[in-house]
Amino acid sequence: MGAWSLEIIEIAPLLFILALLAGLVDAVAGGGGLITVPALLWVGLAPVAALATNKAQGVFGTLASTLHFVRQGAIDLSTVASAVACTFAGASAGAIAVHFLATDVLSRLVPLLLIGFALYFLFSPRVADIDARQRIGHRAFGLLIGTGVGFYDGFFGPGTGTFFAIGYVALLGYNLRSATAHAKLLNFTSNLAACLFFITAGHVLWGIAIIMAAGQFLGGWLGAHLVIRHGTRLVRPVLVAVSLLISLKLLLQAGG
Repeated sequence: MGAWSLEIIEIAPLLFILALLAGLVDAVAGGGGLITVPALLWVGLAPVAALATNKAQGVFGTLASTLHFVRQGAIDLSTVASAVACTFAGASAGAIAVHFLATDVLSRLVPLLLIGFALYFLFSPRVADIDARQRIGHRAFGLLIGTGVGFYDGFFGPGTGTFFAIGYVALLGYNLRSATAHAKLLNFTSNLAACLFFITAGHVLWGIAIIMAAGQFLGGWLGAHLVIRHGTRLVRPVLVAVSLLISLKLLLQAGG
C-alpha cells in the first residue's frame, strides 16, 4: 500500500474521525487502541505494520493531551524525571523483547488485572478529586511503575494508561484528575520509545499515520480539556468502561 495511494485518500476522512475519537477516549481513560488497531487491520495492514502505525499516530494524541495538562498546571514537572526516564527505558526494552518472547501469558493475565482495576476505580474511596496518602517515593515509583508498565507497553500494550493511573492513585496518593494527567505523560513517553523502535525497523506506514496523527492530536487536546473541566465524575466511569472493554476484547481473543 503506497504512502498516498488512492485507497488511503478515499478512506482518509474515516481514519481521521476514528483517530480523533480514539485520541479523545485515550486522553480521558486510555484504551484508544481499541478503536485504532482494528481500524488499521480493517484497511488491510499486516499486524506488525498495524501496531507500528498505531504507535506512530498515537504519539500525537498523547502529546496533545500532555501539552494541555502541562499548560493547565496539572503535571508537576519537578517530580516526573525519574518516571519518564524509567518509562522510556522500559518501553524500549519491551519493544525489543516482543521479537523474542511470547505474549500468551499476558493475554490471559491482563484481562483479570483490568477487571480488578475497574472494580477498584468503581468502589475505592481513594479514587476521588482529593489527594490521599503517598506510599512510596517518586524514584521508587519510577523504577517500579515506570520501568514495569513501560516495558509492558512496548511489549504488549492494552490498558497501559489504566496501569499508570492506578499506580499514581494507589502508590503516590494522587487524585484521579492528577493521576490521569501524569499517566498521560508516561504514556506519551512509552509510545514515543516504541514508535522510535518501529520507525528504525521500517514498519510504519506514514501515509496512514499522518492522517490519523492529525485526528489524534485534536482528540487528545479535547479529551484533556474534558478531564481538567470534569475530573473524577468523567474519568471514573470512562476508566471503568474502557478497562472492562479491553478485558472483554482480550478474553475473546484468547478464547478464539
